[in-house]
Amino acid sequence: MSEAVTRTVTTPPGLLASLDPLLREWLPRQRWFAGKGRPVTGFGLVAATELLPPTAKLGLYHLLVRAHQQVLPGHGAPEQPGDCYQLLIGVREALPPRLAPALIGHVTQGPLAGRTVYEALHDTRPADLLLEALRTQARIGGLRFERDPHREIRPGLVPRLVTAEQSNSSVVYGDTFILKLLRRVVPGINPDLELPLALARADCPRVPPPTAWMVADREPPAGASQPAEPYVLGVLQPFVQGATDGWELALRELAKGEDFVAEARALGRATAEVHTALARALPTVTLGHSQLRLMVDGMTERLEAAVHAVPALRPHASGLRSAFTALDDLAAEGRTWTAQRVHGDLHLGQCLRSPAGDWSLIDFEGEPARPLAERRMPQPTVRDVAGMLRSFDYAARSVDPAQPEWADRCRAAYCSGYAEAAGRDPRTDPVLLRAYETDKAVYEVLYEARHRPEWLPVPLTAVRRLAASGLT
Repeated sequence: MSEAVTRTVTTPPGLLASLDPLLREWLPRQRWFAGKGRPVTGFGLVAATELLPPTAKLGLYHLLVRAHQQVLPGHGAPEQPGDCYQLLIGVREALPPRLAPALIGHVTQGPLAGRTVYEALHDTRPADLLLEALRTQARIGGLRFERDPHREIRPGLVPRLVTAEQSNSSVVYGDTFILKLLRRVVPGINPDLELPLALARADCPRVPPPTAWMVADREPPAGASQPAEPYVLGVLQPFVQGATDGWELALRELAKGEDFVAEARALGRATAEVHTALARALPTVTLGHSQLRLMVDGMTERLEAAVHAVPALRPHASGLRSAFTALDDLAAEGRTWTAQRVHGDLHLGQCLRSPAGDWSLIDFEGEPARPLAERRMPQPTVRDVAGMLRSFDYAARSVDPAQPEWADRCRAAYCSGYAEAAGRDPRTDPVLLRAYETDKAVYEVLYEARHRPEWLPVPLTAVRRLAASGLT
């Protein structure tokens, strides 16, 4: 094993101020920026690390910046510290044509005046540096690069940026590894590292095991007796070469008029195997009436907020609310449920099918918009099941004409496959399943109304079905 490399670095004063006007324009255009629709009014520097000194040829900075935004759009709205983002800023005299899509802008003031800055992940040299830092377990400033000592990382693997990204960014190294860099980061244990590590200890083959990871240490507040929790910045895992994600595969089969039942059943078995392994690796809890009441209250609050924001929900509000009150009534009668750690945001796009036909689950970060503590809470496994059932519905209604019967067959096959591996069918607890599927559909309505109104009919169709099922 290579010895760890430790390097103390300094960053020039005024660095963020010189980048500020460029970042205000560039950051909101990124797909992974969460504060769209509200202008960035400034930045706060959380941490800055010089990874390569800005020579005439190339410089590289790792920045953690907090984007300040108005709470509501419009003049005079209050400003609040926003999300913290991880940035890798490359510095050159001028960009070669191959890096033109990565341009952030030309700096006119401060320590980088006269230079061009760009998104460094498009460049092979910065991407190489990250892998080498992970391989050698480097410590550079406040950045720590850790790895599993039992897993080899060969040097010299050729990097390429994955362009089809949303909430994060990924770099593939020689079809051997994939490095997922988290863009919006929060302090604490990130489930995207925590859960795959636990599953690796449990010898679960359905989730690629973390090979290495990078974190940023934080200074504890004055007088604190405990060290501050670090930021988890990225995770390196084996790359499943030739794999197809479940969403792409489902749409391909729909376009060809092919059935997806066998794949849905296999995916149900894979999901149950992951849940079983998580229950072995991490504690489980029993949910009684008081815990279920808190859960039901949260579902009800989300429904009320969505009804207020999306008028199309109002005719169905009473029927949807009954999904949650029915669950509360069961709990009041003494019914209990087991809760454990789950994926938290499971859908077809979070699943990979290898060329050999094996399914893997990826991206255990959970819903990024939810607080980290909430994402790490034990939940009934049916939460993941409900997410996948909704995903089949989305796939079936993304084609013209829609094919709801295709979704029905997939939903049934998925639950049957889950039962084969878990020993219990999610459909045997219809009240719990309906509550979680309703909660997911309400979330989808709000999301689509805000971001993709042309997709709004998809979750509204499910809303009508779920609201009416409470009347039978």
